[in-house]
This record gives sequence, C-alpha cells and structure tokens, in this order.
Amino acid sequence: MTIVADRRKDAARDSEVMRFPADKPLRLDSGAELRGLEVAYKTYGALNADKSNAVLICHALTMDQYVASTHPVTGKPGWWEKAVGPGRLLDTDRHFVICANVVGGCMGTTGPASLNPATGKPYGLSFPVVTIGDMVRAQAMLVEALGIETLFAVVGGSMGGMQVLQWAADYPEKLFSAICIASTAKHSAQNIAFHEVGRQAIMADPDWRGGAYAEAGVRPEKGLGVARMGAHITYVSEDALQRKFGRGLQRDGLSWTFDADFQVEGYLRYQGSSFVDRFDANAYLYITRAMDYFDLPTRFGGQLANAFVAARDVRFCVLSITSDWLYPTRESREIVRALNAAGCRASFLEVVSDKGHDAFLLDEPQMYGALEGFLAAAGQARGLK
Repeated sequence: MTIVADRRKDAARDSEVMRFPADKPLRLDSGAELRGLEVAYKTYGALNADKSNAVLICHALTMDQYVASTHPVTGKPGWWEKAVGPGRLLDTDRHFVICANVVGGCMGTTGPASLNPATGKPYGLSFPVVTIGDMVRAQAMLVEALGIETLFAVVGGSMGGMQVLQWAADYPEKLFSAICIASTAKHSAQNIAFHEVGRQAIMADPDWRGGAYAEAGVRPEKGLGVARMGAHITYVSEDALQRKFGRGLQRDGLSWTFDADFQVEGYLRYQGSSFVDRFDANAYLYITRAMDYFDLPTRFGGQLANAFVAARDVRFCVLSITSDWLYPTRESREIVRALNAAGCRASFLEVVSDKGHDAFLLDEPQMYGALEGFLAAAGQARGLK
C-alpha cells in the first residue's frame, strides 16, 4: 500500500518535495520523531509500466539531489552529469532515476535549517541527531510514496555508498541490485578525527551563535569554509595535488605575508569560499555526525556478514580506488568478504586512478566500463528493455 503524501513543486529550488503527514512521522534511531517530514528530490526519465526500472542515487556529504541538473544556487552542472542522462551510464531513456536530498540536509529536505513547526523558528541545534539509517528510512518512505515496490538499483559513492549498504541491510526485499563505490561499512577513527576538526572550526566561528545564527541574521562562513578546506584535502591524493599545483606560486616571488602565496593555498581558499554559498553550517555538523555514527558491523553483533544475510538475492557491485586514502581499498575488500560470507553475489573492482577519493565523480573509463557491464547484466536479468 502506497503512503499517502503531499507532492509539490519547490520552484525556488527547482525540486520536487514530498511532504508526509504528521501521523506518519520519521522515527529516528535516537528515539526522536520528525513529524511533517519533507523530502526534496529530483527525477530523470520515466517510470515504466511495471515500475521495474527505478534507480535511486544516494548522494555524498556535500552533494544534493541535483545529480544531473543545474544547481539553483551555484549555476553549476549536476555533480554526476557524466553518468546520468540519455545514452549515459544510467540511461534515462531506460531508467527512472531518483535522487533525494538526505534528512539533515539543506536543499529542501527537513534539516536543522528547516522551520520547527512547534516554534516557527529554524530548528538549529534543537534538530535531533540523525543517522545513515534515518536517511535511508526517509528514502524508503519516498520510494513507497512514489508507488515503487522494488528498486532496480541503489547507487552511491562515499556517504552514498554507506546508504547503499544500509539499504541492503534494512530493505533487501526492495532491491534488485546495489552499487557501492569508494565507501566503507564503518567510519574509521581517522575520519572521525577529520570531521571533528571541521565541526570545531564551525563552532569556533563567533557567528555560529550556538547554532542559532539564522535568527541573528548571520552565518559562520569562516568556520564552514575552513571545515570545507580541511575535508577537501582528504578527497584528493598527494599525486593529484602535486601534479596540479606542486609548489607553484600564484604570482612572481613570495609575498612575505600570510596571503595565499602558493597555488594550492588559493585552490583551498576557493573551495572554502564557494562552499559556504550553497551549504548550511549546522547541516554540515549533523551530516558529518551521521557518518561518524555509521557502524554496520556493531549493529549486527560485530559481524558485517550478518547485515547481508537477507540480501542473498541482491546483485552487488563494489568499487574502490587505488589512491583513495579516505576510504581505502581494504575497507571495500572487507565489504566484499562479508557479502561472500553471507552468500551474496558480489562483483569487485579496484579502479586504478591517482586522483584520490573524488575519482568516483570523474570520468574514469575503467570505472564506467565495470559499471556498464554490471548494469547491463542486471538489466538483462531484470528483463529491462
């Protein structure tokens, strides 16, 4: 039975929004509930007659639902336009592609910047802490509201890959195939540490105001910018930074000040300053905390394989990147070993690239070739035309 929800257009954000009634709350892992949940999403292509061609793309930390659309704030192309569209990897002439902004996000889905119906003011830090499981639960509500019983595929990289694994653990009966790229089954101490540095940078900004900056009419732009700069270093490899910048200067000679002398400094400052225009600081706190809390093995008695026992009918594809030190290949291998131990069908490829973690967003022929082959075989098995 399809969930009855209010579907409307958010013209300002060029996005669809599904609003769920107050008597259908999102129950969170923390024990809290979100009533009047809104999920902002984009769709591409058309749902076929038997609703068997739906693909859900789960986005990474700093992404959103604009996977193949011009971003309404930045005006930039969609973050995975190379992969989504007519004749592309996820061919919208064949597939109905859905991408939703995660719970806790800041592009239309209920998050800390949303108005708390109880107060009429932005939630700020009164917003409950959310998990990857909560994000997936909201996505499942959306998929059901769209009248889709089974997804042909759920696809995601980085934090999106965490959501893919959560889908396989929580809703295996709703999946035909799953693609997990450059991700992990649990957040490492190193990654928690990087996130904590970013959160502390935000909270140290005087304009953060204890999370109530919206009411004060200010934004902690400097703190959020520094958080983005630190995180961005983890997304690229040393080889990529060296090849692109080395010790190149931005001008002739040194300035003998603390201005950005080196090209790599200017690059990071640009990454920080451009990020604050499209992202909410509190959302950054909440989403990074959700990633830190992610730990599938512990939830399943310390054995990751237990998470996938019910997913034996799901076809899995797991990809890692040789130069990814954020989520290194050994973590993808742990996922594959757990899938094999659970009796699941799993394909695995380590993509050779020196571009670091963000290679999953770039035009990597080896990665695209593997995914094309996997999707073609899965589509044939599914009976897609």
